[in-house]
Amino acid sequence: QCAFMLVRTAWLFPHIISHHLHPPCTHSARQTFRWSLGSGATASRGLKSMEPLKTAQDPEVPNANPHSTPAESSAEGMSPATTDTAADTEKTIPAGLLPGETVVKEGKAAILFPSANEVFYNPVQEFNRDLTCAVITEFARDLLAQRGVKVVVPGEKERVVVSLSEETNEADVQTEEKNGAEEPAVTVTVGEKCERGLRVLEGLAASGLRSVRFALEVPGLQSVTANDFSTKAAALIARNAQYNGVSHLLQASCRDASMLMYEMRGKKERYDVIDLDPYGSPASFLDAAVQAVSEGGLLCITCTDMAVMAGNSGETCYSKYGSVSIKARYCHEMALRIILHSLDQRAGVHQRYIQPLLSVSVDFYIRVFVRVFTGQATVKNSASKQALVYNCVGCGSFHLQRMGRRTSNGKHMKYSPATGPPVGPECEHCGQRHQLGGPMWAEPIHDLAFVQKVLSAVSGNPSRFGTSKRIEGMLSMVTEELEDVPLYYTVDSLSSTIHCNTPPLLQFRSALLHAGHRVSLSHACKNAIKTDAPPAALWDVMRCWEKANPVKREKLSETSPAFKILSTEPSLEACFTVREDANPQSRKRHLTRFQENPQAFWGPKARAKAGGGISTDLQDKRKKCQNKRKNQMTDSSELKDFPCKKFRQV
Repeated sequence: QCAFMLVRTAWLFPHIISHHLHPPCTHSARQTFRWSLGSGATASRGLKSMEPLKTAQDPEVPNANPHSTPAESSAEGMSPATTDTAADTEKTIPAGLLPGETVVKEGKAAILFPSANEVFYNPVQEFNRDLTCAVITEFARDLLAQRGVKVVVPGEKERVVVSLSEETNEADVQTEEKNGAEEPAVTVTVGEKCERGLRVLEGLAASGLRSVRFALEVPGLQSVTANDFSTKAAALIARNAQYNGVSHLLQASCRDASMLMYEMRGKKERYDVIDLDPYGSPASFLDAAVQAVSEGGLLCITCTDMAVMAGNSGETCYSKYGSVSIKARYCHEMALRIILHSLDQRAGVHQRYIQPLLSVSVDFYIRVFVRVFTGQATVKNSASKQALVYNCVGCGSFHLQRMGRRTSNGKHMKYSPATGPPVGPECEHCGQRHQLGGPMWAEPIHDLAFVQKVLSAVSGNPSRFGTSKRIEGMLSMVTEELEDVPLYYTVDSLSSTIHCNTPPLLQFRSALLHAGHRVSLSHACKNAIKTDAPPAALWDVMRCWEKANPVKREKLSETSPAFKILSTEPSLEACFTVREDANPQSRKRHLTRFQENPQAFWGPKARAKAGGGISTDLQDKRKKCQNKRKNQMTDSSELKDFPCKKFRQV
């Protein structure tokens, strides 16, 4: 009898979940969820720990009342002893939770997490997930409008274009009103299944938090496939889908992500949106991703291996992405351009090409959103979109060398090899050697029109996301960037090179504007200066600043970059009077652009173990090594107990 009671209690948990968290879904929706989990031997093998709900059509549930909740239907068919056991279970354990489980709420989702694997959730990545929901919503709005479907976002008012300029552009407002005049016949909102909607794949879903948020917050979806290679993760995804009442939209899958995408590369089977957020490098999934995304579809890629992409291991970066990274001040923007180069190169193999919509460097990772198209003629332009970078190791000046050259000849395009190099054997400013990095993407990394739409939607509905203020600040800076100027300098590195005081940011920007050059900030670095001014003009400005703030020349070595740069007289007289247009609107409005570290140990979490659970070695090592030079070891037991190799006796 005890065994029978335990079996019935275990079977009752899914019913308790449905009873306490959401109204009962229809029989067709529950049956769809059951069949979606049962499809495929691998998926079934990964979801053994969660049984689907029984429906009225099941032979094991005769005479079930279709208007009663699953918990009520189950209680009617149980003996009094079994009912008492279920009641006791509900008292000792919170409704719908297994022993040890916790609930994490983010956005509109409430996700179950087993306490044995906290690595599934990183609260710092909420900005990543919020931004992804905002981008996919605008992508769905544009794409489904072509299919005659209008998406409706809760809390969103009439579309108003947010302009960073102080003057209102009446033409933009009139354009929005004109576009809104012709409304599509079909209207969809969040949580509804749209037959003409988007098919979304999250290749590495873990707990399924991102996919559940898609189903709850992004309108116009046909299906969301949350895939993970771990059987425990796949079972957790299915449980979270049922917990949040999105089983009619979200299907759990337990497959190898690359194999799943390779199998879905047929034109009628491709996904409209593919999201890849791996632990570390996404390089092994890129070839499959560019094939499995539909024509004009959206790829959302995250890279967290910033040590490799920022120049610590250039040879490893080349093996993964086909590009050599170098240590420089602009390493974070170069990392964005390296992943875009890798995507375009792999897409070109299949006669496809990319169109970047948004590329951001945030916290400890980079995130790119690109559309993928097919076109043999356009693929030929790929070589001229890539460039090598020559970086001076002495003063930090850099020059770009395009990989190819294309010229328009009437209706035809002529392609030829590029000529170079753009630099001599030594740097013309400091006499030092150059490092060679790349190739990397040298075209714009944002689509400013699309970014403006996302910014308008987020600004007009700030209560939709928990990180709306930061999204608004980040996208505002993106719209202010010079899109045709790759990479950037930093004011502190320029002043450090010649050992002088750092000029105020507004004065330095004003000097470049007075000289007739364009200048902007960068979202990737707080003190960045993106400008079309050549390096010679930058050093002339710094020479003029040094005259007003002189350094001790007698302490400079004759072979140092500072001595050689300051030995040359400036060819222009820089004016450091602050101009009104030197201060960008995002800075004037005090938008949240570069936030402080949110918490201790806020970076990438430890890698999950093969059998589930947490690998705490990395976290323990970080805590042990913090302030290791300030807090010297006094306990002899913690010191090395073996001799140094230099004095080891043979």
